[in-house]
Amino acid sequence: MTILVVEDEVKITRFIKKGLEMEHYTVDVAYDGKEGLEKAEINSYDLIILDIMLPKLDGIEVCKKLRENKVETPIIMLTARDTVDDRVRGLDAGADDYLVKPFAFGELVARIRALLRREKTIKTTKLQVGDLTLDPATHEVFRGGKEIQLSSKEYRLLDYMMRRPGLVCTRTMIGEHIWGYNFTDDSNVIDVYISYLRRKVDSGFKSRLIHTVRDVGYKIQDKSQKINSIKNGTDKQ
Repeated sequence: MTILVVEDEVKITRFIKKGLEMEHYTVDVAYDGKEGLEKAEINSYDLIILDIMLPKLDGIEVCKKLRENKVETPIIMLTARDTVDDRVRGLDAGADDYLVKPFAFGELVARIRALLRREKTIKTTKLQVGDLTLDPATHEVFRGGKEIQLSSKEYRLLDYMMRRPGLVCTRTMIGEHIWGYNFTDDSNVIDVYISYLRRKVDSGFKSRLIHTVRDVGYKIQDKSQKINSIKNGTDKQ
């Protein structure tokens, strides 16, 4: 599952991101309200953690605009002040829950789980590409009935690609989404993790699912389905 954290305090953002990644969530971050709003409207997130006090656009306005634009993603609002007015403003703006800073990370995780349990369709929907399946609720990955064990980053990378089947995931997209907002592609870390995934996902199977898009990035796609449809005369293109 993918969570967007909108928080301008870098230390808090890193703390939340690192902790959630250890819980096997994929985490995207934004450091001001304007950037957070843009990301939340463009991308599909399972949950948003939104600070109230943000530069450029405060969290209350971000929440209001998201709800006005029919973005129904669950939102946990963070506030530095434990006042009734702040809580009322956040909930009236469309937030689903709130948490007062400083907070215990365990409480944040518990509130995230509680909100995601309400999203039954998200929890029960498995991702599938060919005979490869990924269950966001249990973090189990299978191919051809065989369970595949993945590290935390391998899982997040596979989850990210499987949510975009057939679409190119550029190196910049992968880097920023998996390794963080300030990722710079000055190493071969992405190639290394793609290699890890290929050994676990494609090795020993007849068809490859992870493909290189030369000079751009990677994509996950079951090309054998298109080949079979052409052979059977069902492909209209």
